[in-house]
Amino acid sequence: ILAIGPLVRRPTKPSDATSRELFSWLDKQPNESVVYVCFGSGGNLSTFQQIELAHGLEHSQQRFVWVVRQPTGVKDSAFFSSGKSEDDIDGLPEGFLERTRHVGLVVPEWAPQSEVLNHAAVGGFVCHGGWNSTLESIRSGVAMMMWPLYAEQRMNATMVAEELQLASRTETMPWRVVVGRDEVKGMIREVMVGEKGEGIRERVKAAQRSGEKALEEGVGSSYKALEMVVKKSC
Repeated sequence: ILAIGPLVRRPTKPSDATSRELFSWLDKQPNESVVYVCFGSGGNLSTFQQIELAHGLEHSQQRFVWVVRQPTGVKDSAFFSSGKSEDDIDGLPEGFLERTRHVGLVVPEWAPQSEVLNHAAVGGFVCHGGWNSTLESIRSGVAMMMWPLYAEQRMNATMVAEELQLASRTETMPWRVVVGRDEVKGMIREVMVGEKGEGIRERVKAAQRSGEKALEEGVGSSYKALEMVVKKSC
């Protein structure tokens, strides 16, 4: 078996108006002060879960960028859906946007994730634990807060949070029950301002350097493995 990776898209310059507004906001924030919250292109939360997450973010008193998708309206705390809606922010608690307008930015539906994670202002990532998101976060040196929803994400969260210790994770099983606002607040503060978060950041930055070394042209282990595959196939 030849280990080739990490295979992640390189960040590019944002081009659309929404992205320009997002990065203009990030440029004004202190380094590693922003929590990026995104559950991928198919991760929808229930109405109840989205409300609890919103309150947890607000009570954490941390800066944030939250990519919001329309809630499912079902009782389960998580659901897979690839559909789009123009009403993504309608499921937020009343007054949430106004109360958090000085510390947070809500982005409907989608954001250029690799570019966001690579921004100096971003210091934490609340994610579903999908492998692409995990690799992008490690490559950017950003500490993760795992919130697994479906598929292989539960296994990834266990490996990354418990074995590699590059992340924190929800104690509640979010694919079964709603993660409460107090747990959300505690998990975010633990990583962003707590002692445990300092250790996670040190380890994830070490993993970032290791990944960069593996990709180094001509001498990196991943580069050499890919070179070997090409030579054998010719």
